[in-house]
Amino acid sequence: MSGPVEAIKSEKRLLLINYLTENKSRYETMFTYNKDGIFTIDIEGQLVRGNPAFEKISGYAQEEANKLKLQFLFPIDQVNKVFHHFHQAVLGQVQNFDCKMVNKMGEYVDLNITNIPICVNDQIVGVCAVARDITELKRKKEEVRKIEEMQRVLTDNLLDLIISTNLQGEIIYVSPSCEHILGYPAEEVIKQNFLFFVHPDDAEKTFIIRKEALSSHEERRDCYRIRKRDGSFVWMESLCKPIIAPDTLHVLEVVSVFRDISERTRVEEEGKKREETYRDIVEYSPDAVIIAKENEILFFNETGVKLFGATKKQDLLNKKFFDIIHPDYQEIAKQRSKLLMNGEATDFYEYKLIRLDGTTFFAEVKGIPTIFQNQSARHIIIRDCTERKKTQELLLNSEKLSVAGQLAAGIAHEVRNPLTAIKGFLQLMEAQAEGDKPYFEIIQSEMDRIELILSELLVLAKPQELKIETVDLISLLDNVKTLIDTQANMNGVHIERIYQAKNITIKCDKNQLKQVFINILKNAIEAMPKGGVVTIELKKHSFNKVKLLIKDTGSGMPVHILRRLGEPFFTTKEDGTGLGIMISKQIVENHDGSIHFWSDQKGTIIEVILPMARHVEV
Repeated sequence: MSGPVEAIKSEKRLLLINYLTENKSRYETMFTYNKDGIFTIDIEGQLVRGNPAFEKISGYAQEEANKLKLQFLFPIDQVNKVFHHFHQAVLGQVQNFDCKMVNKMGEYVDLNITNIPICVNDQIVGVCAVARDITELKRKKEEVRKIEEMQRVLTDNLLDLIISTNLQGEIIYVSPSCEHILGYPAEEVIKQNFLFFVHPDDAEKTFIIRKEALSSHEERRDCYRIRKRDGSFVWMESLCKPIIAPDTLHVLEVVSVFRDISERTRVEEEGKKREETYRDIVEYSPDAVIIAKENEILFFNETGVKLFGATKKQDLLNKKFFDIIHPDYQEIAKQRSKLLMNGEATDFYEYKLIRLDGTTFFAEVKGIPTIFQNQSARHIIIRDCTERKKTQELLLNSEKLSVAGQLAAGIAHEVRNPLTAIKGFLQLMEAQAEGDKPYFEIIQSEMDRIELILSELLVLAKPQELKIETVDLISLLDNVKTLIDTQANMNGVHIERIYQAKNITIKCDKNQLKQVFINILKNAIEAMPKGGVVTIELKKHSFNKVKLLIKDTGSGMPVHILRRLGEPFFTTKEDGTGLGIMISKQIVENHDGSIHFWSDQKGTIIEVILPMARHVEV
């Protein structure tokens, strides 16, 4: 048996249902086709009816919804709020609030609900709730809130300075970083004209840039100096952008972003100074320097210009990198170039390089990866090792000469001992055989000759004092020719003399120079086993020197042999010692002269230049 309260509630529910039924046709269109969810609730919180939009929001069909109580549609943390506004509506007050609903699938839906009391016969019998889905709206608001919060954080903490000015240039906004960068609190710069803070020398340029931005409606970028609160100036990079009204396309204000570039400017200046210093070091380096990218030469220093025989840099810059490398070394050069392009430095390596005139030379080459004109390149150091090689050869020859001297001393002493005995017995035999005196004189002469040769060998071990005297060079040469004629005739060689000067006298050790000329003529005859011609040419070389050229018509010598002439123990003869040319060079040099060799397939030329005792009469 129900009590009076229950009876009143039942009566009011019945009145609500009758009211909805009677007015169904009146509100059906609005109820059915409304985009917002509409549902009615009796005063007990029992759902009575919902429109299709409500069914879509909640996920419950009409029959299912009629069995639901209000609290089942909302999460537990929202129930108090929902029932508070529901009771207020039951008391006759229209309520509007936001809350979350849980639909049939268990998903949360954000709603804006308006509760409207339903009054029948002057009593409230229920509530009509209009629910608008604001899930997407709240999501967008949350995104906007996050963006605004992020912008606020960025603006408040940004190291760059942001200033907004009106069309007259008055500052209407400045970011908090102003005080950190310029020392001004915001209130000191607001309403000030922006140009007041610009360096006087930059003011006109700044005004023009701003004017261009306003007229073109496009952003402009530039650098100028801004005055700080302490009176000093700081270099700033500025990006100014006009803010355009979308409807009128008029400029509303100009927003400028400033970045302190003082440090960057200082670093750039230091970088320029370092680059200039580096360029000077490279330019005047004692080593040649090339900067190349792939096969293209980008830079050549002055040392390199001289080393490669160019008159100006452009002559070398027009060449390709591998054009200056001898073909025998190009493969290794390409391999080392790949290492450089991969960022690996290479050690010094000996290359054969080609000058502009086609001549070759040896040099040590080292590569270092570098950046040139903002692109990866190869910094190549070229160190000419020609002089070093010459020095090494001189040291080697010196060592050989030392050994040769020691051997020569031993040989000379060993030969002189039996020679002394032979000379003694020869004198005894000469006293007993009077009729054979001419033969003994010849033998004695040849033995004297042997002693002389032994004395020359001792020069290698212990340089002796020259027996200098004034000698007629033509007579000396004729005497040598007479001595060598027999060997020449036996080998089918004819010796010609071309004397372009007369009465040539030199100061020399006659016996030593005679040995030199005999050596040279003997070698020339041996170079022509099938016969030929040896020419002795004598002429004036300068006002105080004479040149002697001895030419043969043999087959000549290859370059690698010609280069080694004069080395101790180097010989191409089976029974040679390799000392003849070496001793000859030393004798000529001891007479303040010089000796040179040329050879090709047409024969060999030996040039001997000696100082004269007096001028030549032609």
